[in-house]
Amino acid sequence: MKLRALPVLAGAAILALGLAGCSGAAEANGSGSDVDTASATGGFAVDENTLVFGVVPDSVDTETNYQPLMDYIAEITGKTVEYHESTDYAALIEAAVAGKVDVASFSGFTYVTATNNGAKLTPISSIVTEEGQEPGYYSQAIVPADSDIDSIEDFAGKKVCFVDPSSTSGYLFPSYNLLEAGIDPTTDITPVFAGKHDVSVQKVGEGVECEVGFAEDSEVAKSDEVKVIDETMVPGAPLVYSSTLPDDVAQELIDGLGQITIDDIIAAGIDSADSDSFRSVFHATEPVDDAYYDLIRDICTETEAEQCKA
Repeated sequence: MKLRALPVLAGAAILALGLAGCSGAAEANGSGSDVDTASATGGFAVDENTLVFGVVPDSVDTETNYQPLMDYIAEITGKTVEYHESTDYAALIEAAVAGKVDVASFSGFTYVTATNNGAKLTPISSIVTEEGQEPGYYSQAIVPADSDIDSIEDFAGKKVCFVDPSSTSGYLFPSYNLLEAGIDPTTDITPVFAGKHDVSVQKVGEGVECEVGFAEDSEVAKSDEVKVIDETMVPGAPLVYSSTLPDDVAQELIDGLGQITIDDIIAAGIDSADSDSFRSVFHATEPVDDAYYDLIRDICTETEAEQCKA
């Protein structure tokens, strides 16, 4: 596994493409909305009997993949867990800023953006998918399986699939790697935003709308239509809870999600966790804290990307 160095340089406008709108929308939703919601519901997004679990739909299997974890959260808290699938990263950020989610699975960049714009969130842990793994996953540069492209330098002039302007592994880190290769991701390529990781993989495999692209490793691994020509490890995506939750509920989430294994979830009576599909996306969690995401903040500081600004 090769980790590319990240250049902390230049391009304040590079990552601003498509980002300003989300920042402005988050600000608009953040002017007291989360405080009002918290005061009206005792710190909950809906009520004291419900926890809203927010996610970004990374693939068609997103809800199925998260269901055993949501069932486990219901078991440890005694509350109904309501699935909230945002249409895109910006919508999840807005929901968090407005206090409309209690627990969520974020990307690192989305977490930083949300908190920069007023979302009251506390990271608990990051999911790892294999035994012995540390938090973190790979942003992978991909090309069609039969392509003769073998380096990111060859992406110049191509139609390049990204996931979403707020995606850590599907845009932020790929943009840095393009810059490192001497490619301006706004002028030297034709960017295409696929919306989901699996769609980015699909479009690259088809080789029509996108000639090359980027996606997270878990979705790339499902396809034999693409091949990986480079990769970068990024900070693990956090499971977070709303800091407005009552202390006892917050502690249940910390104790229950901070450092657990799939065997712990099964032992808690969640039989659906004992499946190949869940094992493919979940092995355990490892604790992370806010400082773990300082690398992303450093990138934001150097680029002055609009998405990062409050």
